[in-house]
Amino acid sequence: MPTVVDEEKCDGCGTCVEECAVECITLEGDEDNKKAKINQEECTDCETCIDVCEQGAISMVEE
Repeated sequence: MPTVVDEEKCDGCGTCVEECAVECITLEGDEDNKKAKINQEECTDCETCIDVCEQGAISMVEE
């Protein structure tokens, strides 16, 4: 199951980027409107980003 970011909930705080053990999350977008982006090829589905996201913007979805 891929890990996805709900861009409407993501506030671009960067906590998920800092906590990702495999460094597969980046912040992308305009300077004032950055959103988390997950590289699915590198993601190990450890769910750490889900646990640390205070906005509840990251989740696993069935394909």
